[in-house]
Amino acid sequence: MNTTAWEASADLLVVGTGVAGLTAALHAQRLALRVVMITKSAIDDGNTCWAQGGIAVVLPDQHDHGDSLVRHIDDTVVAGAGLCDLDAVTSILAAGPAALERLRRLGAVFDSTDAGTLRKTKEGGHSALRVVHAGGDATGAEVQRALVQATRDQRLPVLEGHVVTDVVLTPHGVVAGAAVLSPDGRTGLVRAPSVLLATGGIGQLYQVTSNPEVATGDGVALALRAGASVADVEFVQFHPTVLYTGPGAFGRRPLITEAVRGEGAVLIDGAGQRIMAGKHSLADLAPRDVVSAAITRRLADRPGGVDDHVFLDATHLPDSVFRSRFPTVYAACRSLGVNPAHDPIPVAPAAHYHCGGILTDHAGRTDVPGLYAAGEAARTGLNGANRLASNSLLEGLVLGERVPTAVAAAHARCPTLVAPAVTEVPSIVNVGELQRLMNTRVGIGRDADGLQEVDDWIIRHTRSTMPNSRAEYEAASLTLLAKTIVAAAQQRRESRGCHVRTDFPHQDDIGWLRSLQMRLDNAGNPVAAAAAAIATAA
Repeated sequence: MNTTAWEASADLLVVGTGVAGLTAALHAQRLALRVVMITKSAIDDGNTCWAQGGIAVVLPDQHDHGDSLVRHIDDTVVAGAGLCDLDAVTSILAAGPAALERLRRLGAVFDSTDAGTLRKTKEGGHSALRVVHAGGDATGAEVQRALVQATRDQRLPVLEGHVVTDVVLTPHGVVAGAAVLSPDGRTGLVRAPSVLLATGGIGQLYQVTSNPEVATGDGVALALRAGASVADVEFVQFHPTVLYTGPGAFGRRPLITEAVRGEGAVLIDGAGQRIMAGKHSLADLAPRDVVSAAITRRLADRPGGVDDHVFLDATHLPDSVFRSRFPTVYAACRSLGVNPAHDPIPVAPAAHYHCGGILTDHAGRTDVPGLYAAGEAARTGLNGANRLASNSLLEGLVLGERVPTAVAAAHARCPTLVAPAVTEVPSIVNVGELQRLMNTRVGIGRDADGLQEVDDWIIRHTRSTMPNSRAEYEAASLTLLAKTIVAAAQQRRESRGCHVRTDFPHQDDIGWLRSLQMRLDNAGNPVAAAAAAIATAA
């Protein structure tokens, strides 16, 4: 750390430029904090811009008849399968209307009716029309556009193409900044008493995902190596309807937003039989874990087990209606020669959202002084064992404002003495092979043998090396994430939410109505830390 080629300083270093990171940076500036943003890619490249569905919020003057904040809370808790932190759910959802209004004042434009009210739709797990959207199915893109434009208008400093390699601590374990690798390979140091990890998801840990290439879980890995706790990491949500592009697909695949089912589309198998009929009271709009599991079971039960996808039938919607309401989905389908107004859309589940992450309180604070997390990288307690659709953008907006407020209240000054957070050399495995194993052994259905197979494979194939490129740092992050998720999944011997153990098929509220916290031991291995109480503040 004493041979860095360059240095910078800030009151708050924001790592990641999605909805949480950009919101935090803008609010930090309003609070007169010196802020620096870092992203390993471009400012507008990340998970946020791919979010199709919308923002779930109960607006006080425009809500669906009979809808309320209480119903939104109830739907969230039901989807979370007993592991939501009720205080977090209530606090975050209650802050939704104000957060949405601030976003609109920044210039975000949402779809509206002829009467001037916001259009709303229904998605899986919701009991009312409460999901507002933009551009039909391009909500994330509009949110990202507005936030990026505001960032540029305010001339906030952004280091694009820079990789954060480690959170830097004082000898007393307090955050002092971050070590950074510039695009030209020079090592640098950003001194800051507060670091926000808002790096998005982990989808690239799996062979097929709805996430972009940048979603390699860097924030969770950075937090673990800095000594922070994570929680609920075993809960990886698979979206039930990602466009099937053929056997052997790899990497990001187009998402077919849940809102298509909200407009009446239904899931059918290759024989034209309804998949969700009789499976849940909400049928095709059941929570995502329920629908993904039902699809997986139907595929496994097909004669010969040869099918690897099902279909989403939206042919009741005229071509002009589908094209105007879901332009992104329509274009993706047409690129495969599928006309959704006439042909059922081929779909299959794919890794979509990490319900767990870095353990935080309701203001984004972790258990490492000066370290914060927000967005998909964080575990606030909102999601529990399965995220309710369209709660994620809302969480990013709310926590993105709370973190700078907490930072400003802390009045922290940048320490002068710094030390690397860890001294262990990271472990790396072949990412492509790891992704295949995670897909087949740590996907929707898991069992002890498969989890042990992945654990053993990582031990046999790991190599210790000091990364010197973005790709190697990403590989190190994915390797650590895999080890941590597998360790948590091995311990949770039940099926709950999007964690399905085929060898423990039932939900166990006596033994497992709690969150599992993990951290690294002195050897750098993930171990259970403590049981987090449910329905209390983090």
